[in-house]
Amino acid sequence: MLDLTIVGNVEEFVDIVPKRVVLSGFEGNPIQAKVKIIPKDKYPFTIKKAKATNTNNITFTLEKTKSPEKMEYILTVENLKKTNGRYVDTIKLTTDSNIRPEIKIYVIGNILDRTKNEKQ
Repeated sequence: MLDLTIVGNVEEFVDIVPKRVVLSGFEGNPIQAKVKIIPKDKYPFTIKKAKATNTNNITFTLEKTKSPEKMEYILTVENLKKTNGRYVDTIKLTTDSNIRPEIKIYVIGNILDRTKNEKQ
């Protein structure tokens, strides 16, 4: 048996806040969340394309902004599901970076039945 140990520093490529999108609320109510995507100064990139794996439950917009400190993107994700239940989706962001040509943002939806929760 061969043991291998690797030691080194891991540098972040991008700050994503929050790391995943959670859309939770009652059916019939508007549910949305925002995600900040901030490229690190050492690894600048632009987002060329954004696509959801399944567009039945979510819609999204991607806006490029410039804060006083640096350039960032705001991803706004909205729920489309009208009935109660759970779902998962992934938004794939295509970048112009050779280091990381694709960034995945995971979306978790939990739409609650208003009538069942009002009875409790």
